[in-house]
Amino acid sequence: MSIKRSILKSINRELTKYPIIALTGPRQSGKTTLLKDELSDYTYISLENPDNREYAEKDTKGFLEEYDHKVILDEVQRVPKLFSYLQGIVDEKKIMGQYILSGSQNFNLMEQITQSLAGRVALFTLYPFDNSELKDAGLLIDDINKLMTTGFYPAIYDRSINPDRYYDDYIKTYINRDVTQLINIQNQSTFKRFIKICATRAGSLINYASLAKDTGVSHSTARNWMTILETSYILYQLPPYYNNYSKRLTKSNKLYFYDTGVLCHLLNIRKGDLSPTNKHYGHIFENLVISEFVKQNAHLSQYRDYYFWRSSHGREVDLLFEDNDGINVYEVKATTTISSKLFHGLEYFKILAGDEVNEQTLIYGGKENQNRTNYTVTGWNSL
Repeated sequence: MSIKRSILKSINRELTKYPIIALTGPRQSGKTTLLKDELSDYTYISLENPDNREYAEKDTKGFLEEYDHKVILDEVQRVPKLFSYLQGIVDEKKIMGQYILSGSQNFNLMEQITQSLAGRVALFTLYPFDNSELKDAGLLIDDINKLMTTGFYPAIYDRSINPDRYYDDYIKTYINRDVTQLINIQNQSTFKRFIKICATRAGSLINYASLAKDTGVSHSTARNWMTILETSYILYQLPPYYNNYSKRLTKSNKLYFYDTGVLCHLLNIRKGDLSPTNKHYGHIFENLVISEFVKQNAHLSQYRDYYFWRSSHGREVDLLFEDNDGINVYEVKATTTISSKLFHGLEYFKILAGDEVNEQTLIYGGKENQNRTNYTVTGWNSL
């Protein structure tokens, strides 16, 4: 069953306004399928193909003379010299939607775009499916525990692949291929241990000294490896929100994974065996919710900056963003039972921020939605 990707609407709109569209995202998030199936009037060229790559590297001018109109160049970061040529071509011809560039290594691709194509390209990021895409296709798993272990990668839904099998292959392939292309890691087992330790810290404040010590690497190595995991779309950092409400604020970022299927696999959760009694359960659920906001922000081109807020005394709200109406604040709780104590974080932030607060929402592990006097209560399946 084909699942419609919500990012397509924004891509089609910008194709009429920019000469180049760039689409990045994790490996196997559906970029190639989207480009081939939904933009079939474009010529698709993969630079993973050694023949195509050799042609582009050895005769760049001839390559771009042959492929000069409505062309998709996939894994374009494999041939860096293309970018300077593309700059001259699009500046001369001024044809909108002339090229679509795609790649999975965000660091290499963005580095080339920044150097050569700034102002000429509209940037998009395609993540694995989000809740709304699965719901629209009638494929959203009804059991939250099963959903978190299954994750959101398209192949699992398109080809009915066992999630344990899929994520085992995905992680091995990622370490053996993508990482070694980015940096020279002498001991892959140590790097794998680092990823697993990061998984145990999902939803928590990042402490590089602790990460380095527990992995057995230097502080600088831990920071470098974290950057690699970010640029390869395995995990990301949510920054704290700074304001003048309190002088004592947390300054560390929080750590999250883009996909809970990857996260659960790294935590050795197999066969969908995730129970609310699992010590990581609350953080896995929080990761699911925060990642939904991040994915839909990209897929729907909402252009929001997300933060969390936490005082040095541990008072916090899990997610917030600003818009023209004020600050929208979210608290995330894995419980299926709604009680007054679940609103304490929202109440405290409202006291500090006052009229700056616009909406206050509790997202929880149940399915019943409520519109209370001061709060909106949203079930996980309504994200």
